[in-house]
Amino acid sequence: MKLKALVGSGDKIGLLTLPFLIIGLILNIIIPSIFSVGGPSIVLKTISIIILIPGITIWIWSVVLILTKAPKQELISNGPYSLVKHPLYTGVALLVLPWIGFLLNTWLGVLIGIVLYIGSRVFAPEEETILSKTFGTNWDEYCNKVKMPWL
Repeated sequence: MKLKALVGSGDKIGLLTLPFLIIGLILNIIIPSIFSVGGPSIVLKTISIIILIPGITIWIWSVVLILTKAPKQELISNGPYSLVKHPLYTGVALLVLPWIGFLLNTWLGVLIGIVLYIGSRVFAPEEETILSKTFGTNWDEYCNKVKMPWL
């Protein structure tokens, strides 16, 4: 199995996100007050932890499925992939990065999560075209069954 098949669009999404991450981190270090979420409060900490638990679980579960099924050239349609087509990208962008950022007293995680999510939406069609060619009707059936294909 080639590395590109495991990575999917991750390299392109990473390259899109990287400048925002670097500039954001530099600004966060130089002028932390503009990124501060105010502590965070106990409420924000609690909400962050509550959302991070499923977020990290989905992220790890997605990685394990990719590492175990992709090398066998199996279409992944169970677990978090039964909910959304790209749970690794979506989970990290919406359920991990923003909430880790809040725990670290910065809204930078929200910004990076948004950029990562936009990148995943921009590059997903190319990845899905490859998956469609690889898996044919199985891909079409999967697309019709996935619960939230738009996310």
